[in-house]
Amino acid sequence: MVVQIRNFADKDMPSLIRLLNETYKDSYEFTPITEDTIRFQIEERGAKFLIAEEKNEIRGVVAYRNGFWGEEIRWLAASENQDRRLVEDMLVREIEKYVKREKVFTTLDEGSPRISEWIERGYQAEGGLYHLTVTLKDTMPLPKVPEGVTIRSLRPEEEEELVEAVNKGFGWERLKLGALQEWKSDFPPFGEEWVQVAELEGKIVSVVVAKPDTYHNKLFGANRGYLGPAVTIPECQGKSLASALTCRAMNFLFEKGYNPIVLHTQEQNIPSVTLLKRLGFEISHHWKFMRKNIIT
Repeated sequence: MVVQIRNFADKDMPSLIRLLNETYKDSYEFTPITEDTIRFQIEERGAKFLIAEEKNEIRGVVAYRNGFWGEEIRWLAASENQDRRLVEDMLVREIEKYVKREKVFTTLDEGSPRISEWIERGYQAEGGLYHLTVTLKDTMPLPKVPEGVTIRSLRPEEEEELVEAVNKGFGWERLKLGALQEWKSDFPPFGEEWVQVAELEGKIVSVVVAKPDTYHNKLFGANRGYLGPAVTIPECQGKSLASALTCRAMNFLFEKGYNPIVLHTQEQNIPSVTLLKRLGFEISHHWKFMRKNIIT
């Protein structure tokens, strides 16, 4: 077997799409991968695709990107035959060369038989991600917040304050200026009134963003709402602000006819998971992060 690893080219698109869809068709809430999906990952997310080729036939593909939770191996797929594992190992070794920082990770379903393969490549389970869902029957009462805190919707002129609060709460650049316009374009009829904020002493200190789950709704004929990002700046945590804003955002979506409501949160964020379960959310899926130290 003589396999060449090379960069993705436009001529590879049909074979790449076919291979990825065949590999991931049974994954949780699978949505078909299209040319638009691939181009979005490359042009908007800065993804790097490598192709494994043998005798002018595409045998496998891997993608890398720098995402919200770090540098990530986004997709890995190879033709199902006796050489699948060998091809995938070659692709992983090559894509790891593009990692710029100390660690890289990939995401797998909890309990996936592929976890053992990643362990053999030097990866270890380290945290994970929950997909949580709640179906509302009515609006919810808002928890009380401390005196002096105002709960309201974002004003059109407050994007800079929104970005500052979100990034301070996360501790890294989660949002950039222009995010509101992107959301308006990607999630119609989204607008500033979909962003719920807590204000204290004239500053935004907590945020919960509500959105229509546009792509899922279009694909599955649903009317699902989505929450995120959601964050409170460190010095204002523990004041029920996240609870109040989450309830307000849930009520906002429910009143607009969006139900159920979903979100993602990291499994190690125990306060968030506890809060969401108290508000009626249940874990509908669990992904595990497999991480590897590239620099030793």
